[in-house]
Amino acid sequence: MGNPVYKRVVLKVSGEWLAGKRTSCIDPEALAFISNEIISAKDSEVELAVVVGGGNIIRGQFAGTGAIDRVSADQMGMLATIMNSLALRDNLESLGMATRVLSAVHINGLTQPYTKREAVGHLQKGRVIVLAGGTGNAYFTTDTTAALRAAEIEADVVLKGTKVDGVFDDDPVKNPAATMFEALSYAEVLKRRLKVMDLTAISLCMENKLPIIVFNLAKQGNLKRILSGEKIGSTVGD
Repeated sequence: MGNPVYKRVVLKVSGEWLAGKRTSCIDPEALAFISNEIISAKDSEVELAVVVGGGNIIRGQFAGTGAIDRVSADQMGMLATIMNSLALRDNLESLGMATRVLSAVHINGLTQPYTKREAVGHLQKGRVIVLAGGTGNAYFTTDTTAALRAAEIEADVVLKGTKVDGVFDDDPVKNPAATMFEALSYAEVLKRRLKVMDLTAISLCMENKLPIIVFNLAKQGNLKRILSGEKIGSTVGD
């Protein structure tokens, strides 16, 4: 890879991304693609943590139907992130990458409990860590989890992998004329309520001076290019 510009990164992948062409659950092709991108990009000098969402299985917003209490629905979402994390771990390990799942909601026999010390220890040994269980609290998204864990483990950047090229002033799927931002400030994101990450996650990154790069994870090699210092996607920062 050459000399990586980042020493420690947190990659956020949505549960919907793992669903691939399916409407729910896990698409084996999408899972294999993400795993291969991580393997290809993982340099011995780069420490990589991954936060996976659970929206392909269940979202906390399901509570809006009134059928399930919001706290219970969010807890179900945390369990969904663990399912996705175990799938990603197994896929990465099948490709020869040492991987550990650390969860804020620990399930004995399936995960290791998340602590900063454990997370940093695994990263320093060259392992990929998958951070599951959200923050362990209801009312917080996995975007916020990514920002929080990045701050805790002192990551250099948060990488938000999406299915579009970056941050736009309108939905690029519905509006082909939408304009993409190459760079913008945290304050601008908050003011315009741009769909980068949720407002809590943006605020956390702003307070901790954590840059965010929003990029198209579906384009093969993009993750590796970013870690090599190439300008890909949209950057949010000071």
